[in-house]
Amino acid sequence: MLRRIVRIALFLVGLGLGYEIALGLLWIFNFQDFFTFSLSNNQQLFFIGLIMLGCGTALYLSSPRIIKWSIDIAEWMDSSLQKVPTNEILVGIMGLIVGLIIANLVSTPFRLVPVIGIVVTVILNIVLGYVGVVVAVHKKDELSNMFSFLKKMNKEKLKPEDRIQPKVLDTSVIIDGRILDICKTGFIEGNIIIPGFVLEELRHIADSSDTLKRNRGRRGLDILNKMQKELNVKVEINERDFPEIAEVDLKILKLAQVIGGKVVTNDYNLNKVAEFQGVSVLNINELSNAVKPVVLPGEEMVVQVIKDGKESGQGIAYLDDGTMIVVDGGKKYIGDTLEVVVTSVLQTAAGRMIFAKPRINIQEKAI
Repeated sequence: MLRRIVRIALFLVGLGLGYEIALGLLWIFNFQDFFTFSLSNNQQLFFIGLIMLGCGTALYLSSPRIIKWSIDIAEWMDSSLQKVPTNEILVGIMGLIVGLIIANLVSTPFRLVPVIGIVVTVILNIVLGYVGVVVAVHKKDELSNMFSFLKKMNKEKLKPEDRIQPKVLDTSVIIDGRILDICKTGFIEGNIIIPGFVLEELRHIADSSDTLKRNRGRRGLDILNKMQKELNVKVEINERDFPEIAEVDLKILKLAQVIGGKVVTNDYNLNKVAEFQGVSVLNINELSNAVKPVVLPGEEMVVQVIKDGKESGQGIAYLDDGTMIVVDGGKKYIGDTLEVVVTSVLQTAAGRMIFAKPRINIQEKAI
């Protein structure tokens, strides 16, 4: 139905264009003044009607191609504008308005000339409108110094709170749940963005037939409900989707690029892909490792050995934050609490590992 309306509209535009062309041709061929013709002058009426009908029919028949071109151009403009910062779009619109105003002022004398006047007016509007956009975008910094209201759109002049990037959460960090506690402490600033496709993925996980997956999905939904109710920061759901992208992780990175945000995750692989694509990432696991107490070789601590290690004679203990301690010769102390001395610390991408020896053994060697 919509296409039929558009085709009819193009036909009417063609009739109007044919009218103007016929008027210009009558003027060029030095026919008698058109504005004084009477309906009895069949020659002029037939000529005008023929031109109008020809132009209207031509646009009507070519309307499917015109509609297709229009849709392609609209999609191209939409994808291109997503990559352009908002301040540049606003500056470009202002430049376009100024260019069109100048074009209409310059083309006013030409409008009295049939056909030629219309062509000149259209060309001037296109050229000066484009020039206005280009000049405004390229000279936005200089213009911002001339007009105080443009300074508000200059990214360098924004207030600190306006520069805070929104945080886009992925599925893993929501299910993990630590993001709720981190947000409560105030370390995460800016709006919290929950992509609609992430929420949909959580729903699918919560409806899974697998008990473990179902529990993880429901935990993630519970975390989101608590974040909306208990946090002081704004939590919003972004329904923008990217049908051409299949994977949820890649959609998250694309959304972060579009809105200029940071991705919050604890997925190691997503972290690496984001670094490759130039998207800023806040990794919860990296934060967790960063806030663990610093342990230096030679320090003493009290631990409980709970199991044996991979190597012969080793025992394994854990700190309260989950850091694993490998106690050399600690296998015989399994189940006991003892003092150990740190010998070395190994930091890996997966976390931190502490190597230690029982203090008793060191004292015996000293004796």
